[in-house]
Amino acid sequence: MGMGLHTQKDRADSDWDGQDDVIGDINLTPLIDIMLVLLIIFMVTSSVSLESGLDIDLPQTAETTESREGNAVIISIDSVGDVFVQGAKVSMETLEQKVAESLKSEGTGLVILEGDKKASLQKAMDIMGVAKKAGAKKFAIAADSVPSP
Repeated sequence: MGMGLHTQKDRADSDWDGQDDVIGDINLTPLIDIMLVLLIIFMVTSSVSLESGLDIDLPQTAETTESREGNAVIISIDSVGDVFVQGAKVSMETLEQKVAESLKSEGTGLVILEGDKKASLQKAMDIMGVAKKAGAKKFAIAADSVPSP
């Protein structure tokens, strides 16, 4: 008796009625589970993508506006005055080019300025001027809210 071959004797000995009982369904439950896990991972990582990942000590304010989701170019200034565009360190000479490239790739005109408390206000103003030349239309300043008592 070979694999998959039935003889007359096999047919008489079994409950075989001449029909193959092949299950042709694909179980979709594991596929749906994997897709839901991937969706959750994507949602969590996309909401974190607006943060630059740098160690910036943001100033605090009592009045904050509602955070909006969407594309933005984040320009960061650390405590020693180094400038970062989308988390990558840039010099003041290449800042305009990098901001223009980032604005184009993000498809936005919004720039979020994320400056350390110890950063120079003059440096922030210089950066905003360069970003405006690069095509920025809107500016926002990142700040932490003061914890309520």
